[in-house]
Amino acid sequence: MKKKTATRRRSSRTFLTPDFLLESPLARTLYHEVAAELPIIDYHNHLPPQDIAGDRRFENLTQIWLAGDHYKWRAMRTLGVPERYITGDASDWEKFERWAACVPHTARNPLYHWTHMELLEPFGIREMLNAETAARVWKTANAKLATPGFSARGLLIRARVDVICTTDDPTDDLRHHRAFAKVKAPFRMFPAFRPDAALWIDQPESWNAWIDKLAAAAGIPIDDWSSLLDALRARCDFFHANGCRLADHGLEQMYADDCPPDRADALFRLARNGEPLNMNDTRAFRSALLFEMGMMYAERDWTQQFHLGALRNVNTRMQRALGRDAGYDVIGDFDQAAPLARALDRWDRENKLARTVLYNLNPRDNEVLAAMCGAFQDGVTPGKIQFGSGWWFLDQLDGMTKQMEALSNLGLLSPFVGMLTDSRSFLSFCRHAYFRRLLCNILATDVARGRLPRDLDLLCGLVRGICHDNAARYFRFPPQQE
Repeated sequence: MKKKTATRRRSSRTFLTPDFLLESPLARTLYHEVAAELPIIDYHNHLPPQDIAGDRRFENLTQIWLAGDHYKWRAMRTLGVPERYITGDASDWEKFERWAACVPHTARNPLYHWTHMELLEPFGIREMLNAETAARVWKTANAKLATPGFSARGLLIRARVDVICTTDDPTDDLRHHRAFAKVKAPFRMFPAFRPDAALWIDQPESWNAWIDKLAAAAGIPIDDWSSLLDALRARCDFFHANGCRLADHGLEQMYADDCPPDRADALFRLARNGEPLNMNDTRAFRSALLFEMGMMYAERDWTQQFHLGALRNVNTRMQRALGRDAGYDVIGDFDQAAPLARALDRWDRENKLARTVLYNLNPRDNEVLAAMCGAFQDGVTPGKIQFGSGWWFLDQLDGMTKQMEALSNLGLLSPFVGMLTDSRSFLSFCRHAYFRRLLCNILATDVARGRLPRDLDLLCGLVRGICHDNAARYFRFPPQQE
């Protein structure tokens, strides 16, 4: 037994070394001397702004690491772990213990890399997590979480975060953003406008409840199409005044059907009276509203983001038991190219096409989105229409690599705004390091194959731009206040 344990510990010394994923001296130079220390602009995530404003302290690893992590939940279910130890009433230690026992079985899944990267930074834990090491890892990490540098803000500072953008409903009062704006901190936090609830008109009961919240937040009675747009404009203005420069939508596909204002108004009134709409009417209303909101973003010089292709909440039994967004979403196979082209073209014809980042969930759409971007560049803003980094099921080694390959082949890699966490965890910033290592290795491999010259000025400029500088220019965040 001792011999097996010793062998296991020795084998871990070749894994997650400082040169992890860096397969050549040039790759190591590009990462360690250029990419590694660049500040992080995390322009899309789901961190709770109240945790940052209040500088939350976490009692243990389960609270900061397992709560809300659908990736880990799915793996645990696959390995036969009862739901009680995932989202149920088991103790925090019991949940962590079960997760630790699962980790060795995640080998070759991205979770195996992320788990050990997140233990190494920020906790400095180099042990492989498993059932045998769980208690030691738990004790070491929890002790560090009790120290000042491991609060919510402390972890962001340790990760070298420069800007962080949360994801916020238009009805939010942004109290936490406004409170944090008064704090002297080495990083900035801005809201991002996520009005998807306005589109779910096919669910009249919940949609009407949200419309009532929007009316109260905007101080505008909403009783027709025109007043709905007025309320959304008012909330855009409020968000803008509080530093918002991005909007975001999570959609199965773009909606770009013809729907003139009089039809949109008629559909609005039907739904406001509680009448369900059919699929065609729902698509028409969503198309009209997305077009108007895109115009609002362009008028305020915002960037709009579209996350396309998720088929959500497919397990009815588990949705009834746990509610929505509990890890039962999958990759969808929706038609993307035609409606997306129509939507972008309509904004472009009106000269109201905002800077746009497009993300796909189905890898078959990599080339579709990469090519789409080239049809709507404006000759003024570098990379105005962006093919966004690998998202959700694709934010892993293979997915990120294929995204960069498609972008390089069908567009330009050089103006790319790089990585984001899209995460609910304060430990997820290692995904930036993961992405940066992959980028440096891809460029160095091209040099080794004779596909790029060994021009350090060229290569270092690409790395700096993609990892930080492009995003700093592209998103046009408000200047730092003194």
